[in-house]
Amino acid sequence: MAHPESQEIDVPPRMQPARQPLSVVLITLNAAGQLRPCLESAGFADEIVVVDSGSDDGTPALAVALGARVVHQDWLGFGPQKQFAVGQARHDWVLCLDADERVTPALRASVAAVLAAPACGAYRCARQNRFLGRYLRHGEGYPDWSLRLFDRRRARWSDDAVHEKVLADGPVGTLDGDLLHDSAESVTAYLAKQNRYTTLAAETAVAAGRRASGAQLVLSPLVRFVKFYVLRRGFLDGLPGFVHIAIGCFNSFSKYAKMIELQHRKGAR
Repeated sequence: MAHPESQEIDVPPRMQPARQPLSVVLITLNAAGQLRPCLESAGFADEIVVVDSGSDDGTPALAVALGARVVHQDWLGFGPQKQFAVGQARHDWVLCLDADERVTPALRASVAAVLAAPACGAYRCARQNRFLGRYLRHGEGYPDWSLRLFDRRRARWSDDAVHEKVLADGPVGTLDGDLLHDSAESVTAYLAKQNRYTTLAAETAVAAGRRASGAQLVLSPLVRFVKFYVLRRGFLDGLPGFVHIAIGCFNSFSKYAKMIELQHRKGAR
């Protein structure tokens, strides 16, 4: 019995799974020196939205040249400003970045995989912080979990003026890969920023009715040092790790000292 001649069959290429469209959003103020690597690392997104609060260093023009859509918004505070930026996105799935952060290839691949079949409405990732020329791998500097990818219908930024966070209405998943925080600021600039942050944190806490005590003033820095330098092995990051944690401990001391000062002022009225 004769066998029919074999025939070649055209097999269509494997279809890539459709994924949810993604908007990358970030807020800026005079970030021209840091913006390019950030936006280039986010080029896989369907759109990039930059909300600028009044830069005078060419940040908006640079963002447009790099393919972003720029919106101006006067400063509202960290939480409200970031939530405003989320609201400007065209897509419900958003990845929130800071201008001095970069998405690694591993994190990019993980985001793409999640968007192909989301199991949660929000996802966190490990953030790796660069300090004194070194990426920290322990202590407070890593993994520094940050919730940055979410469906805006199921999560939002808090209204906190400082130490803002994403509030999710369901379980939070974890992404593979790191988000690189590549801040190039000097120790002087870093200390000035931490001074502003502790002032805002103290004012927010006192306004909410919280009170600070002498015990907190003394014990909070000590507990923080033991937790991050000893238990989470911050000592393995060498001198940069020690300086980073020492500043964090002083931040705890500063916040409670400022709270006590505000309480005394309030009581003296």
